[in-house]
Amino acid sequence: MGMSEKKNPSPSKFETLEVSNFLRQIIDADLASGKHANRLDQAGKPLPSVITRFPPEPNGYLHIGHAKSICLNFGLARDYGHAPNGARCNMRFDDTNPSKEETEYVDSIIDAVRWLGFDWVEDGVEHQHYASDYFDQLYAFAEKLIEAGKAYIDSQSADEIHKNRGTFTQLGTNSPFRNRSPEENLNLFRDMKAGKYPDGAHVLRLKIDMAHPNIVMRDPVIYRIRHAHHHRTGDKWCIYPLYDFTHCISDALENITHSICTLEFENNRPLYDWVLEALKDVGVFKGPLPKQYEFARLNLTYAITSKRKLLQLVEEKRVDGWDDPRLPTIVGIRRRGFTPESLRLFCERIGVSKADSWIDMSVLEQALRDDLDARAERAFAVLKPLKLIIDNFDSTVEEPCSAPKHPHHEDWGRREFTLTKELWIEADDFMIEPIKGFFRLYPPKDGQPGSRVRLRHGFVIECTGYDTDDNGQVIAVHANYFADSKSGTPESNNYKVKGNLHWVSAKNAIKAEIRIYDRLFTDPHPDSGDKNFLDAINPNSKQVLTAYLEPSLSNVQAEQRFQFERHGYFVADRTDHTAERPVFNRCVGLKDTWK
Repeated sequence: MGMSEKKNPSPSKFETLEVSNFLRQIIDADLASGKHANRLDQAGKPLPSVITRFPPEPNGYLHIGHAKSICLNFGLARDYGHAPNGARCNMRFDDTNPSKEETEYVDSIIDAVRWLGFDWVEDGVEHQHYASDYFDQLYAFAEKLIEAGKAYIDSQSADEIHKNRGTFTQLGTNSPFRNRSPEENLNLFRDMKAGKYPDGAHVLRLKIDMAHPNIVMRDPVIYRIRHAHHHRTGDKWCIYPLYDFTHCISDALENITHSICTLEFENNRPLYDWVLEALKDVGVFKGPLPKQYEFARLNLTYAITSKRKLLQLVEEKRVDGWDDPRLPTIVGIRRRGFTPESLRLFCERIGVSKADSWIDMSVLEQALRDDLDARAERAFAVLKPLKLIIDNFDSTVEEPCSAPKHPHHEDWGRREFTLTKELWIEADDFMIEPIKGFFRLYPPKDGQPGSRVRLRHGFVIECTGYDTDDNGQVIAVHANYFADSKSGTPESNNYKVKGNLHWVSAKNAIKAEIRIYDRLFTDPHPDSGDKNFLDAINPNSKQVLTAYLEPSLSNVQAEQRFQFERHGYFVADRTDHTAERPVFNRCVGLKDTWK
């Protein structure tokens, strides 16, 4: 099945659909009343009873907050597939600001939504739209509002318009151009379209009420002059509609039933309704009109989602680009090793509400653990290597060993590796002077033998000593093995040890670069209040190690994920990893250790 044909995913086995979601109650009530039943599209085909949309502006890379909106809108369409004539979610780009929008961002958004597992193809028809698709219609509708006396051309400067809007405690002041005749307004608007005026000379405003208690309703600007090249329409237009005018009309043209957005647009809802009702009054639309519903945006601790601040981090090279695994961008989260399933699980767990709240980063990380625990193959990796020499082991021998690829999936088979005279172990698994409760390797002392441990899936060994360099640093540990102690043999039961170490053969190990990522900020709310978010950057958020991996990882493909036993979940970096130069990122530890 091709990407464009991929069905929207069903909830994973981890997902709980009984979480808070007031939007389902609204949709259920609309279905029960038949509010959107018996609607037909322009071709006379029945329309779905539930149509949502995901409408990003292509002016940057999507982040974790957008993932919530994606999962919500496409998820509702998925879950209401049983409604009369089904349900769907449109993909729409609100591209009305040519100076900030680029095709690069369009492509990245499409890739992100599809990576999350969603699509917008229904019965072979691709429901992908652009606000710029509607520029001709938007212009024609604006003319209708002018002719009906519901809009006028204002020739004040931007500063004057802002000043005269008033404040929360001060009423606005009517523009001196508010009473221009419809004929004069229409001629000016057409001249604006024809390119006869420079940027900022005029704007088109709705004629509502400059004394309205909601400042948004004080004659909002809906068109401005902008001599700029548009990523899709080129230089055809030099006037562009603003979001508040475009968005609601796009919803109506696409027959959207439930226009879902975040709470910051709550004050804009009266304007959304006013524009659609005004156009209904002049004969453009018929009922039922789309309705806007707001939900609480995702506020994630230890992260920022401001596009401006994310851009600052990238431009100042405090991170390694938009896809830096420490960023909450979807491309960054993906590169970190998060799976689409884990993000959908996370969004399902946090639910949908009207109340703003903070979600702890640990909730997101746990969703990834829960997803990967069941399906990530296991492997040995030594991240802080220390040489272990088994003195009584034949240097010409390679003892075959094996381990299950997954402890709960015997059908996945086993991974094969060999034990040799020289191995790599973790430096933390050896102490000259062991502390209380340390059950790993330590040397003989005071006539007592050194410790015994089991090399996982191998033999029991006994520490006999160690080597140091000129600075007194331990560079090698020595041990003897017990030939009758191999794991899986009856004789191995004769050996009872508390320590169990992972290891890799020094002869056959794969050398790899390991990137240990942690939270980018030390403060859970790095940009709250008057804080400078840069002050909270975690200096230890990225560590690069040279590690050794078991040979079964020699042919790993980019974005394959594994549990490196004892260390956590790791992914082959989707950008830098090659067979010749393996690079793995830590996705998340085995448990939450953040203090």
